[in-house]
Order: sequence, then structure tokens, then C-alpha cells
Amino acid sequence: MSPDSAASSSSPATRLSSSAFKIHNVCRLLTRRSHGFYTKDAGVAHRKNLGILRKLVCQESTKFKNVWTTHSTSPIAYERGRIYFDNYRCCVSSIAREPRILYQLPACSKSEKIEDALLLECPLGKTLPSPPDYKSSLAVLTAHNWLLRLSANTGEILEKIYLPPYCKFRYLSWDTPQEIMVVKSAQHKFTATAQQAGIQQSVLFFLAVFGVLPLKFIGMLEINKKIFGNNVTDVAFSHGMLIVMSSVGLVRLYSFQSISEQFTEQQFDLGCKCNWNGKVGIVGKYPFGLPCNIKITDTPPLLFEVSSLENSFQIGGYPWHYIITPNKKKHKGVFHICALKDNALAKNGIQDMKCCSLEPDWIYFHPDTSGRIIHVGPNLIKILKLKEIENNEYQQEIAEDFVIVANRQNNVNNSVTVTASGRVVKKRFNLLDDDPEQETFKIVDYEDELDLLSVVAVTQIGADGKAHLDLHCNEHGILLKSIPLVEPWDVTYNHEVYFDRDIVLHIEQKPNRIFICYLYQMVCDSAEEDEHSSLEKVERVFKRGENF
Repeated sequence: MSPDSAASSSSPATRLSSSAFKIHNVCRLLTRRSHGFYTKDAGVAHRKNLGILRKLVCQESTKFKNVWTTHSTSPIAYERGRIYFDNYRCCVSSIAREPRILYQLPACSKSEKIEDALLLECPLGKTLPSPPDYKSSLAVLTAHNWLLRLSANTGEILEKIYLPPYCKFRYLSWDTPQEIMVVKSAQHKFTATAQQAGIQQSVLFFLAVFGVLPLKFIGMLEINKKIFGNNVTDVAFSHGMLIVMSSVGLVRLYSFQSISEQFTEQQFDLGCKCNWNGKVGIVGKYPFGLPCNIKITDTPPLLFEVSSLENSFQIGGYPWHYIITPNKKKHKGVFHICALKDNALAKNGIQDMKCCSLEPDWIYFHPDTSGRIIHVGPNLIKILKLKEIENNEYQQEIAEDFVIVANRQNNVNNSVTVTASGRVVKKRFNLLDDDPEQETFKIVDYEDELDLLSVVAVTQIGADGKAHLDLHCNEHGILLKSIPLVEPWDVTYNHEVYFDRDIVLHIEQKPNRIFICYLYQMVCDSAEEDEHSSLEKVERVFKRGENF
């Protein structure tokens, strides 16, 4: 495959310009780059570099070697070449040949621990107030209601914002990635005193909304049962929409722009003096915090409403479609794909793998912005696409783009066997579709920079499970590379696997809060050298405060 196809989501004009530079030989690409062929367009140079890397990753002689293993008693997180330990207080670079600590924050009490974090990256086409703003930073939310912006490389505090003290903020998420950030509180609990006094608690959540880089306070609002209904259970933001979920399976969408225009009482800037409800303070400073300046006094205009089992709801594709499961338990595992404009079910829009398995199949819109859909079952991965029906431009059809099938023996599930004496024996049970002795898909992800689908498949061999990470062409589904994971895989544990450019990271959670991190790096040595060097694998037990 041409390296130009490694660009994950390019426009037609970009694809056209890329095709003019199609070269299949890595050496020629490197030579042309050294002669300055791509210096006039940084985007072309970057795509060429990623095309070269993709070819190196997928070539047969390339191996991925387990270079580092570490343990932790707290959750381990990964984001763009950085591994976080001790609730984000210790950051380790996975890019160097041997992982090294980038920073380690001082020990703190439980009341000051970091609850959640988001990586902030420099926005394109913006002039920022200070040079450090152009470097990656980490937004972290602490247990005592501070929103901090840390340098991603040093851990230095760049900004501090104190959140309102009257509720417990716990979650960070994106409304629009790298543009609008949302800080969400834990569900507001009824106090014993209020219950005894017969006071009805109607506020469930508080949401603070920020523009990022530079951080800008957009507003804070409360989710009140008196406005949104007594059966509200959760709330989220996504691409300018406030999504409210209820216990009866209803999902309602509202425009946040309309809400802010209609109900914002006053705009406030961080660091400015404020007089709010009789209290005077500095916005974002202790002890004042942030004012709740978006007061929703009436039900906002409803954009969209749908009923779905367990509030499962996704929007994507082109033209816009959504995926739900009908709101009855008997329909669990059945997915309906409908047009957003008129709720019409697409042709072949009912997707049902009819899996007999402990773990259900799952479905989602492909993150490569192609508008396709990924449907994953125990032994089957379907890549679906929306296709215009001939002579009917108003309805779409769901068609298979390609299918990835697990490597299984055909006779594994025979219900009838014949003994040596000729006696016919019938099994009284059938194997599950995700039986551990059969190869089963566990994780499917997308590497956007190399335009590859990464698939983790697991098979139980004796007492231990063996896993391998397969890399498939995102355009056609062709298997390009299979990377064996050397550590045993216990299907009863929680696992996360990240494939990021030239590394593979496997995080495993064992009982008693033991977390193990396995790091693989790409090596292009010969097979003999690789076999020899594998004996020198580094294994260290991570403890806070210990030098690697």
C-alpha cells in the first residue's frame, strides 16, 4: 500500500495532491526528503514520514520487543507517549529507548489526589498569550476542587482555577476535542438533614464549561429535576449538545448555544473581580470559585428525543445517522441504525450478530471520520458503510465494506462425535461464541496517524491465554502485521492495549488493585539479534519515589 494512504482523514484535494508523490520504496522517499522535496509543505512532509513509519512497522522483519515491565498499586493511564502512575502524579516517557521519568509531583493527602485528567494540545491557527502555551499541557482535576494546568513535560503548574466549593467536581471530558472542555460534578446527594426536614433536593449535577488554550470560562449551569424531569439519571456534553439521560431510557438533546444565549445572566472572565449573589471575590480564585451564571428557568427547546435500552445512543455517518438499541431487554444485542433527519430506519439497518456469549458484541461509528460503522463480535468484525440506494436519494442502505474473521477450527463446536467403538455421542451443550479455547476478539482500536486498525485476539492455551495484536489495513481490512504479546492473558482480568506509532502498551489489572504495564517497542534488527537481545529485557517494579 502507498504511504500516502496513511493520512487518516484527508480531504479529496489532499488525497489528489498526495497521489502525485506516490513512491513505494522507503529508501527513495528518504532520499527525496533529504533533497528537500517536501520542504514547501509541512503537511506533505509529515504524511511522508508517517508513510515511511507505516512501512517499517508492517514489514516482515520488524519485531516488537517487550523492553519494560512495571507494577503499580494505583491505576495506570496512557496518553500520547506518556505513561501516568500514582493518579497522574508521576509521568514516564515511553518514547525513549529505555523509559524515563519526566516528572514526579510531591506526595499529597487523599483529599488532594488527582481525580481526572485531559491532555491539552496547541490549537492550530491561534496566537496564544505566552510561549509555554504552545507546548502540550495536562488539565487535572483534584479532589479538593482545583482545576490545574500542568506542563506535560515537567509537571510545573501553569494555571490554577478554584471551582465552587458547594459541590464535588469529579470528571473532565471534551465537548469539542481541544476546543471546549467540561468539568462535571458527582451526582448531588441528599443530605440527611435535608431529608429529615422534608426538603426536596432537585439539583443533580453542576457543569462548568471552558474554552481551552487559553483557558476561558464560558459558564456554569446546574441540571435540575424541576426543569429536566424527576427521572434524570445522567448528563453529558458532545459537540455543542447537552445530552440528558433518564431512567426510562429516554435520551434528549438540547443546544448548549441556545441555552447559553437564553439563560446566561452575566459573562465573567477568569481573574476578574465579581459580585455575585451578595458575595464578592475573584473569579477562579480561592475561596470564591466560579459563579453559576447560566440559570435555566424553563425547559429549553428540544432538538431530538429517542428511547434506547440503557441510554445507548451514538450519532455519526454522512448523512447523519444514529445507533440505538430498542428499549426492551429482549432486544439487547440488536442495533438499529436510523436517519437523524426523519428517524427512518436505514435499509438493512437492523444489525444483530445473534451472539451466544458471556460478553456482548458492541458497535460504534468509525473514528476515522469516514462515516463507516464498526460492529465487533466474539469472532467477527464487520466494517459497515452507508450507501445511497439507487433511485432513492432520501434513504441510505447499510452495506458491508469488509469483514475480519477470527482464526478458528471448523470442528471446534461439533455437537456429535463418534467413539472408537462406533458409538455416537451427542453433546448436551454448545460452546459459547467467546469460549476461551477459541480465538476471540477482545479489543478493536484505530491508529489514526498510520491509518491502521489494531485488533487484539486471545486464545486460551492450557492454563494460560495467549494474545496477539493484529494490524489491518483500514481501507480494505487486509492483515498487514501480527504482533505476539509474550505475557499470559487472563480473560477474567481487565485489560487495555494501546498501539501508538512504534510502541505497544498493555495494561493489566489483577485482583487486589495490582496493575501491570508491559511496554513493547519496535526494533528492526535481524531475527538472531532480536532473539539475543530479548534475553536482556528490563523488568522493574514501580514504586512511588523510586528512580528507574
